[in-house]
Amino acid sequence: NRGNAKSALGDHDGAIADYSQAIELDPGDAAAYNNRGNAKGKLSDHDGAIADYDRAIELNPDYAFAYNNRGIAKSALGDLRSAIADYDEAIELNPDYANAYNSRGTAKRKLDDYCGAIADYSRAIELKPDYATAYNNRGIAKRNLGDYYGAIADYDRAIVLKSDYAKVYYNRGLAKRGLGDYRGAKADFDRAIESKPEYAADYFGRGVAKSGLGDHEGAIADYDRAIELKPDSAEAYYNRGNAKFALGDYRDAIADYSWAIELKPDYAEAYNNRGAAKDDLDDYNGAIADYDKAIELNPDYTHAYNNRGLAKSKLGDHDGAIADYDRAIKFKPDDEEAYKNRGNAKSDLGDHYGAIADYNRALELKPEDAAAYNNQGVAKSELGDHGGAIADYDQAIEFNPDLAVAYRNRGNAKFALGNKRGAKEDYALADELSKGR
Repeated sequence: NRGNAKSALGDHDGAIADYSQAIELDPGDAAAYNNRGNAKGKLSDHDGAIADYDRAIELNPDYAFAYNNRGIAKSALGDLRSAIADYDEAIELNPDYANAYNSRGTAKRKLDDYCGAIADYSRAIELKPDYATAYNNRGIAKRNLGDYYGAIADYDRAIVLKSDYAKVYYNRGLAKRGLGDYRGAKADFDRAIESKPEYAADYFGRGVAKSGLGDHEGAIADYDRAIELKPDSAEAYYNRGNAKFALGDYRDAIADYSWAIELKPDYAEAYNNRGAAKDDLDDYNGAIADYDKAIELNPDYTHAYNNRGLAKSKLGDHDGAIADYDRAIKFKPDDEEAYKNRGNAKSDLGDHYGAIADYNRALELKPEDAAAYNNQGVAKSELGDHGGAIADYDQAIEFNPDLAVAYRNRGNAKFALGNKRGAKEDYALADELSKGR
């Protein structure tokens, strides 16, 4: 009993000493071995805990609690399938053991068996309707399946049962973020931080939500705090780099992406984004080197192929750019940007018919793309089809009335057709829009 009291107060070393004394007095005390295993588990001595659970089960083969606890220790060591076998045994011995269903659900979820996990969590809730942890866990599994609304319903119920449950606010924030509800997500991360101010993940989550709301400076402050609490978080450096990138602070963004790569050398997205920052600083060769590495790490990374193609085009290597856009389209046949970019490269090489074919495909995929209409108009003008070009510029302006270049290009096409008055009007509009920037 004294060991139990010490364990409840967090004195796990003291509890272990008392359980050891109890075992010395009664070597057949299965409960003492089980409880000592629990205390060792709290101290992350999972191997020592398993040894105690083994002895408890040896002394009492019908000890369902010991099977469940041994499963938890095995799960902590990553031995999930063996853990599930222990939970199975615990449930066979005690079919109404809600905790064992919850534990087995978590092991299944970690093995990506989300439907199996949900079934176990549901059974745990059926047996124990006020089981807030099972509602939280079922919400996680539903979120993993993309069922954000179902997840939020479970998190809501968990909060009703346990209003100070910080993890649930965090998880509900993730689900709301998945639905694009950044304000709702931020409110939940706020609540999680209020309950447990020392968790880096909560600051990280709020930072992502703030970036989604366009508050990149606020996001940076949260990533700063997340990094302070967890200095080895590559994701926090990466996301802080994204926020700095959004603010145009490319050099500091590069520094953060570099930290992310140092912490996680196979971080393809960090290489890609560092390449984009270098590109914006006109370091096209440096950008290409980063895109090369991103592609080496992830050979079907369409965004990196697109970006490398853009950098090659800026260096005048339009054929190399087209090869990259071809690869992007191979991996993602509905990549509108790749078709548009390939059209631009073909146009730069004088292949205006090929360019128009690519712009047409881009517009099939994204009919409201003003830039694609504008670029298609340029290609048509190069082929002498000024009337067709004007129709494209009209469409570009309809979708983006502030696109100054479309007015200027339409003016050129009108001038080529002898419509000097119309050309003059378009040039004036283009100048007015350009001055307003």
